[in-house]
Amino acid sequence: MALDNAAAPDVKLILDLQGVIREATLSPAFEGEHPDAWIGTPWMETVRSADGEHLRRMVEDARHRGVSAFSQVVQRLPSSGREVPIEYTTVRLGAGSSLIAIGKNLNVISELQNRIADAQQTMERDYWKRREIETRYRLLFTSSRDAVMLVDAKDLSIRERNPAAAAALGLPASAARSAGARKLSDWLPPEERGGFERLLRQVREQGKAPGMLMRLGPGRQAWMVRASLIAAAPNEALPNDVFLVQFWPSGRDGVVPERREGVPVESLLERAPDGFVAVDPAGSILRANLSFLDLVQVGSESALIGESLGRWLGRPGADVHVLLANVARLGAVRLLTTTVRGELGIESEVEVSACGSTLEAPQFIGVFVRDVGRRLTRRDAGNEADPPAAADEADAALVDALSGRIGKTSLRQYVEDRVRVLEKQYIQAALKLTGGNRRAAAELIGLSRQSLYVKLARYGLAVDDKPEQGA
Repeated sequence: MALDNAAAPDVKLILDLQGVIREATLSPAFEGEHPDAWIGTPWMETVRSADGEHLRRMVEDARHRGVSAFSQVVQRLPSSGREVPIEYTTVRLGAGSSLIAIGKNLNVISELQNRIADAQQTMERDYWKRREIETRYRLLFTSSRDAVMLVDAKDLSIRERNPAAAAALGLPASAARSAGARKLSDWLPPEERGGFERLLRQVREQGKAPGMLMRLGPGRQAWMVRASLIAAAPNEALPNDVFLVQFWPSGRDGVVPERREGVPVESLLERAPDGFVAVDPAGSILRANLSFLDLVQVGSESALIGESLGRWLGRPGADVHVLLANVARLGAVRLLTTTVRGELGIESEVEVSACGSTLEAPQFIGVFVRDVGRRLTRRDAGNEADPPAAADEADAALVDALSGRIGKTSLRQYVEDRVRVLEKQYIQAALKLTGGNRRAAAELIGLSRQSLYVKLARYGLAVDDKPEQGA
């Protein structure tokens, strides 16, 4: 059965046992590239220098064990020199002196992340627009020199009041917003209550009423009082109609709170419990705090300066590219889920947020990294992956079984058969890691749920239905 285009590898390389490329084939996705330029070139020299060691280990593993683990590198294309994130696995061709490297283009994942980031940013913009409106309202409400309050039109209880209104009536300084708040009439002098209630009644019946002079507060100061009716909107915080009551005093000075200077922002960032790192637009590290040093398992900040953030964050080059591109385009990115790889081999699940020093063409980008590994539910012992020794034996048995077909089938058919075997194993491993949750498995290996279901049916993989979070 031939592979469909979605399952076919994007890069196929035939290598000798020293890792030198002997044959190269690229999928139509790389139209215009000429892989013949790679012939006779060590595979390690076709990728970024930082990824050469990964390929050397893959060649060693395939040479001695028959198959290597998957590894993600940044591949330089032969004609254009363009850099593309590729995920490779390497297989030894039977007992011969050749290896085959099969690669999948990860740009699809980057494009998906871009779409997710776009959708997330749209939601964030809508949210922050609402927050901005609310903040402006709150700022105007609380900083107004005039006394203002909101009074429930149903029972005349005080819903909100600004500091000036509290001072005018001698009310407690804290805001009263609960349904059990005292009625405004309880705070008015007895001789003023009748006139105030007539004012509100006229506003309710006629929509407006002239202001009236009232003496309020402990000092019985004269205030001009006006009221207007605000109709409640559906699904808003105020369920009932409210009166906006305004008080205009005379001869009163406002008080401006003193602004605090000299707040040690840099010291607070240095000691923050979440990781913080400042980078330039290319992703090179300029500053890092202690929490980030702990995450990447590096002893001093000087060891990070000038290094690419992509060395430790997410897939090599892929997640950092998405992060920086969206900061440049949108100004900020919030809660991008990825991983951080420490120098000592410890990998941490993290959420990353970032913003630029300016909205357009920022010269500096601040990246906040929060370790969320403790939130993740640990798998039961029965759902853990097979021990490495068992996996090695299974891979060796599969390689031996396919080796007996040499001379009986074409290389192309052999490669396609091997890819199907690897794809099936990859899906099985993902399902085992997620405890059979197909939604989580699809996200883990970069497939839509529909594509995963098709492949499950194709390979005859029956999975017990599990509750799928968010389904």
